[in-house]
Amino acid sequence: MAIKVTMPRLSDTMTEGTVATWLKKVGDKISEGDILAEIETDKATMEFESFNEGTLLYIGIPAGETAPVDSLLAIIGNEGEDVTALIAGGDAPAAAPKAEAATPEAKTEAPAPAKAATELPKGVVVVTMPRLSDTMTEGTVATWLKKVGDAVAEGDILAEIETDKATMEFESFNEGTLLYIGIQEGNTAPVDSLLAIIGPAGTDISGIAENYTAGGAPAKATEETKAAPAQETTETVEVVSDGKRILASPLAKKIASDKGIQLSQVKGSGENGRIVKSDIENFTPAAAAATATQPAATAPAAKTPEVTAAAPKVFVPAGEVFTEEIKNSQMRKIIAKRLAESLFTAPHYNLVIEVSMDEAMTSRATINSVPDTKVSFNDMVIKACALALKKHPKINSQWKEDAIIINHHVNIGVAVAVEDGLVVPVLKFTDAMSLSQIGASVRDLAGRAKNKKLGPQEMEGSTFTVSNLGMFGITEFNSIINQPNSAILSVGAIVEKPVVKNGQIVVGNTMMLSLACDHRTIDGATGAQFLQTLKQYIESPVTMLA
Repeated sequence: MAIKVTMPRLSDTMTEGTVATWLKKVGDKISEGDILAEIETDKATMEFESFNEGTLLYIGIPAGETAPVDSLLAIIGNEGEDVTALIAGGDAPAAAPKAEAATPEAKTEAPAPAKAATELPKGVVVVTMPRLSDTMTEGTVATWLKKVGDAVAEGDILAEIETDKATMEFESFNEGTLLYIGIQEGNTAPVDSLLAIIGPAGTDISGIAENYTAGGAPAKATEETKAAPAQETTETVEVVSDGKRILASPLAKKIASDKGIQLSQVKGSGENGRIVKSDIENFTPAAAAATATQPAATAPAAKTPEVTAAAPKVFVPAGEVFTEEIKNSQMRKIIAKRLAESLFTAPHYNLVIEVSMDEAMTSRATINSVPDTKVSFNDMVIKACALALKKHPKINSQWKEDAIIINHHVNIGVAVAVEDGLVVPVLKFTDAMSLSQIGASVRDLAGRAKNKKLGPQEMEGSTFTVSNLGMFGITEFNSIINQPNSAILSVGAIVEKPVVKNGQIVVGNTMMLSLACDHRTIDGATGAQFLQTLKQYIESPVTMLA
């Protein structure tokens, strides 16, 4: 009997998921434990395995699209089994047979009601703006890689779409001819808006675009887009001297930009001459440099008279006002929203204390002299925080409207800066970890955070947060609380300066610590006592062994 597979809840904050990749296709045999797909959550991309065996009869959410938790993801059953009733929302297979090949196609990229789907001409598929992340509400078409009239094969890249996470390639799950483009390059539209129409060449699709209003945004008329794409798309595409556009993947563009390589000099090995990562990595600019040497050498000579001319006595401002507008990605919007909510809902106040680091520096040198041991000052601060939180559990708390939750377990989140924002991996039961274990765990989590390899469970459940900008030379700063935590510690750089010891001015090493507290849960005296205990542990690391 056929079994429904629904979108799983892979984290406690997950309300919807995006199918990043299907590793099985309709008709494949499935064994228990086989990986069906990779699903992107709000925290990471995770493999989703099957708990059933049989044949994959239906895919309900195509790769690149997003659906709420418990939505129909797939159907597994016996080969040839009729699943039309399950697809329609029933609990048992229907008696009347139906062409199985048409069902996945209609569901794949046309999430319109069944009645609307039957009104489409035969073979025509409506492609909508996909939900490529669970926080995505709208997407921007960065580049169209196909134009109206082009033949489209299953798996061809249709366009590059900017989401809240990154610019991603969006591939076709159908084949035919691109009959209509609903969202032009550079334009933004809500999820489920009409993106394109694919079908047999020459099919009359008049009226489809005008009547399609999914996502709350009316689509443009078919007649307008038939005349406009050729003009609009040429305004934003990158071209070379022969007038041809340059096709390159987003990753290839980024690497080329970082290395200062002009894409026009690189020969692409991908589909239709598309430039991919390996083309950039294997590119040798020797030939390009040789051709550019002569013009570069002659240019300064031609401009020499201008350079040596007498400068005017009075400076006359001349130039061009230049500004650049960078659209906010969805990730930046969400970071802004959550931090604003934290700052304006939790009454913040900051307590600052200066600690001596002389003993800590000596202790760290001794610890790191042990083979295969590496401990940082940040690791020592985290360990000291864990022990201090056990003595001052009110700092390790959480505000609710009807109660204050005191956490007697210590899970410290460590803020890590990544390319697109900030993530906070969590050290579970930090107070039970040794310094070397903390050091190894932090290095592992930070490395995988920057490579977007963290699982959602590794970024959940923090009770306190540590943010360190000392490695950037920042001596003191205040952080915004990472709710639902009640406090966050900001760690500055170690500074060598004159200090007074035993009535004498000597050279010492100090560090500033700033504790941001939620006044709803932590009173000033409670926060001050926590910092005093923390100071004792850091200034005398041997006490952390007691």
